[in-house]
Amino acid sequence: MSRDWSDLFITSEATEQAAPGPERRAGFFRRLRESLGKTRQALAGELQATLFQAMDEHTWERLEEALIAADLGASATAAVVAELESEAGGEGLQSGEQLSRRLAQLLAQAASVGEQRIDLRCKPTVILLVGVNGTGKTTTIGKLAWHLQQELGKRVLLGAADTFRAAASEQLEAWAQRAGCAIVTAPAGSDPGAVAFETVGRARGEGFDVAIIDTAGRLHTKDDLMAELRKVHGVISRQLPGAPHETLLTVDASTGQNGLRQAAMFAEFAKVTGVVLTKLDGTARGGIAIAIAKELQLPVKLIGVGESLQDLRPFDPEEFASALIAPE
Repeated sequence: MSRDWSDLFITSEATEQAAPGPERRAGFFRRLRESLGKTRQALAGELQATLFQAMDEHTWERLEEALIAADLGASATAAVVAELESEAGGEGLQSGEQLSRRLAQLLAQAASVGEQRIDLRCKPTVILLVGVNGTGKTTTIGKLAWHLQQELGKRVLLGAADTFRAAASEQLEAWAQRAGCAIVTAPAGSDPGAVAFETVGRARGEGFDVAIIDTAGRLHTKDDLMAELRKVHGVISRQLPGAPHETLLTVDASTGQNGLRQAAMFAEFAKVTGVVLTKLDGTARGGIAIAIAKELQLPVKLIGVGESLQDLRPFDPEEFASALIAPE
């Protein structure tokens, strides 16, 4: 699982980055646990208070209600509760603590789908970011570029193909400067496909390792805008066959089940390969990460748990599930 940045990426060369030590790993988990505080308080509080005092029909109903309230989704909730109920009372699954531990394992399994890593072996690797307005797409690009450039030593080129939102290019330029990477921009109102085409062309011609392309935020209900996104995807593939190699969808965790519907629609139009779940620190709906993975079979690859550079993290299902239900 992607416990650190060196684990998230598949590269052709051996990485020299040392694995994080126990103290650093404990710090990561503590920060994740704090960021999931709202979800954990609702879910873990219910678990510790009453759920496993007696294993009867009421217990499983309460568990289902708690998981659905955390936006785990009906499908994932039903599967997890059915499995836990069938195992309850068996060897090693009799106490509340044992059941909670097994619940965490089942949640992690539900969230573990598809390829959770990002393959950087193509040069250049083209990563396309898509999503609804306000989900943190541009910020995610900036932070991802910083980690690729500063921690993995990759040459990164950004493409500002969001040519419609006011100050979008300026925001991305600020991130490019902070990350120390180059950027392709165009005047407001320019064809986003042309920007994407130029970005990939320059990345190929100048030997960049990674090109990350921003796109205009768009509502998943607007067919014309979604069709335009499909066009951008096609333009990139014509410039470089096989690209984009990753299409990441940013989803605001606080939107809950609406985020699930967004993911389903974007997956249809943009061939989404993974999800970046943002703003987990401000919501009690953290279970949406598991719902997206389970119901759409889309891997969550990155999570945003705050404003700092270090608060964009590779998604680790086991750590995430443990942090969701860890007691206070």
